[in-house]
Amino acid sequence: MGLPVMLAYTLDPMAPLYFVIGLLIGGVAVFMGLRIFGKQKIATAQQEAARIIEKSKNEAEVIVKRAEVDAKGEFIQRMDEFEKKSAAIRDELKEQERRLEKRADNLDKKLDTLVTKERGLEQAEQRLSGREASLAQKESQLAEALEQQRAQLLRITGLSIDEARNLLLNQIRHEVEHDAAEIVEKTLTEARETAENKSREIVVTAIQRYASEHTSTSTVSTVDVPSDDMKGRVIGREGRNIRAFEKATGVDVIVDDTPGVVVVSAFDPVRREVARLSMEKLIHDGRIHPSRIEEVVEETGAEVAREIVERGKKASVEANVGGLNRKIIDLLGRLSYRTSYGQNVLQHSIEVAFLCQVMADELGLNGALARRCGLLHDIGKAVDHEVEGGHPQIGADICKRFGERPEVINAIVGHHGDVEAISPYTALVAAADAISASRPGSRRESLERYVKRLEQLEGIANGFPGVRQSYAVQAGREIRVIVDAANVDDSTAAKTAYDIAKRIEQEMTYPGEVKVTLIREMRAVEFAR
Repeated sequence: MGLPVMLAYTLDPMAPLYFVIGLLIGGVAVFMGLRIFGKQKIATAQQEAARIIEKSKNEAEVIVKRAEVDAKGEFIQRMDEFEKKSAAIRDELKEQERRLEKRADNLDKKLDTLVTKERGLEQAEQRLSGREASLAQKESQLAEALEQQRAQLLRITGLSIDEARNLLLNQIRHEVEHDAAEIVEKTLTEARETAENKSREIVVTAIQRYASEHTSTSTVSTVDVPSDDMKGRVIGREGRNIRAFEKATGVDVIVDDTPGVVVVSAFDPVRREVARLSMEKLIHDGRIHPSRIEEVVEETGAEVAREIVERGKKASVEANVGGLNRKIIDLLGRLSYRTSYGQNVLQHSIEVAFLCQVMADELGLNGALARRCGLLHDIGKAVDHEVEGGHPQIGADICKRFGERPEVINAIVGHHGDVEAISPYTALVAAADAISASRPGSRRESLERYVKRLEQLEGIANGFPGVRQSYAVQAGREIRVIVDAANVDDSTAAKTAYDIAKRIEQEMTYPGEVKVTLIREMRAVEFAR
């Protein structure tokens, strides 16, 4: 136990009892204190709980009252919206009711109108029925009258039914042809009034705006030789020099008795030009032998090839046509050595290009595309001696191969009317080609070809009925036709002139246009004796 307890136990034998009693009294006191403190704490907690409950009740009442107020406000708002919607629906229903009433009134009116029309139709049907019966009766009477008249006419004229029908058909045919001639004359007059002035204005404007100087060039196929001794050197021993020259150039060399001239002949104009230049160089140099001939011909061919390219580029720049293929430029340059009726084909192509542009601008078309069509329209003439076929088809195939536009290809193949035109540029190229070819001094024509064309013109005109004489004048630009006035009247004369012009268009090829002048006059001749 401890030292103090041991001392107390030693001094007073009752000390342990007192100690136990003290402990019991202290525990009771502590217990009572704790109990009293617990009761106070419990009371305080109960008071706090009662206060919280009271506060909660008050807050709950406030929340309930607030919720009731909110609910009443929302209810009132919903009622207002409901009343507004109900009023709108009622107005809409009233409007629909008014429309339905109006529609019903209209239907009633239409029904009344239909009833009235139905009655009118019934009355009209009755009248038509009466008319049909009357017409049937009149038709029968008319048929009888016609039969009587036919029998009377046959009896009077002494003709059969077939003969009378043929006579009537011939008369009707003559009247129809007369009317057709009048229609043709009227239509042509109106067309000339509206189209002639405009077309003349466009063409004249094109010619005036492109009036550059042109010359008719012809290919030189003769070479001047200074002496007969030089002719002998050109021929060579046993003709070896001339044979070597012909083999190297692909041309024919003609050395005859004509003094001071050697003739170079070849169908290919480029080859002929190479031969001419080579011959001039050899004569100027004086050294003429097979090896020197081959050397000079090769050198001259390269020079001409470069010149061809330069001329092609210059032509494309002059015509303001870009984006051309290298092969097409080369072919354009070759055209400078080609002539057609004495007209240089390259200069002709450039002229056609500018004429096409001017006319295209006047008509509101693409001037650049028109220039391209005009410049390339005769490109086939550069190789028409090497490729089989006409130059329009050859040129079209070449340009198609190098990716030219369909309008350009059609203008090339169709500028002589061989195929149908698919764009207005084909007609422009044909017109510009005719203008360039038919202007004074542009082309030369042989006497034989000229006479043949005049005879063909007169032959076409003489083939028409009623034509007595025909004369081709103005170098074949006009054909004057004299008809028999007794067999051809004024209206038929206009139709005959139109038919002659169409026949000339179909059967002949010519630059520009041919004027058909038909003359009809009546002469009465008597003699006083």
